[in-house]
Amino acid sequence: MIGLDDIRNAGTRIRQRVHRTPMLSCSTLGVQAGCRLWIKAEPFQKTGSFKVRGVFNRIAQLSPDAKARGLIGISAGNHAAALAYAASAEGVRATIVMPAFANATKVAATRAYGGDVVLHGDVFGAFAKLHELREQHGYTLVHPFDDETVIAGHGTLGLEILEDVPDVDLVLVPTGGGGLLSGVAAAIRLQRPQTRVIGVEPAGAACVRAGLDAGRVVQLDQITTIADGLAPPMAGEHTLAHVRAFVDDVVTVEDSDIVQAMRLLMTRAKLVVEPSGAAGLAALVAGRVSLTPDARVVIVASGGNLDLQRFKEML
Repeated sequence: MIGLDDIRNAGTRIRQRVHRTPMLSCSTLGVQAGCRLWIKAEPFQKTGSFKVRGVFNRIAQLSPDAKARGLIGISAGNHAAALAYAASAEGVRATIVMPAFANATKVAATRAYGGDVVLHGDVFGAFAKLHELREQHGYTLVHPFDDETVIAGHGTLGLEILEDVPDVDLVLVPTGGGGLLSGVAAAIRLQRPQTRVIGVEPAGAACVRAGLDAGRVVQLDQITTIADGLAPPMAGEHTLAHVRAFVDDVVTVEDSDIVQAMRLLMTRAKLVVEPSGAAGLAALVAGRVSLTPDARVVIVASGGNLDLQRFKEML
């Protein structure tokens, strides 16, 4: 389990490598949702998502030998781009396994940042390929979510939330494997225990909810969601432990709710996000969370790496 010092040290470690992203107020959407609303805008982060926070913190703590062997990761897009970018910045080689159906825009971005992309199978097959390549070449794994140093890096986002909205009542966090949720929740609850933190998953890829209900890591049989950034086949041991300790609830939303939230963010907040980044607002507009009158709510818009053709089709 990470502590507040781990997160603060991560903030010091990565400060020169990442942006401190803006906190945007949005009164129109707040009135519609029945709260006072802020948006933590991670689309303005390096590589367009929060992922570089954890990746830079992980790489910074690797030994020279671990770096020399080369890095490997797996991702449908955002972690891939973040790992490629951070590895290039640190002068390290990175191989990233991506599902064959991965968003073409995210694949192109990963290659442009210097990553060696291996496209393979569906998300389940991609994980198998990751383990095969790691064993063959001795690569150092930079896990997309189930790693304490990655979680601590993501926790820096939580520190920034409390700096900008110190009296926040509720934070809504998009949730895939649970790395972002774990870090943000730890950072907030270790400083302000009365703040509620709720994770939001797509109903068609609810691996954290499944793990909590089962009391163990559960691999999903199938994944069906437009939110490719929230669609790993399972959560992790580390993330489930942090969610149990620091998170109030994990709720699910339908893809139709996500599309509606994307539309609202674009038209009302003038913020273009990918489906994953709209999950927090989707939970609000779909009534999946309870609110006290005039509650102060922060939603984490986790990324903005959107394929324009898919965006057009969704809207």
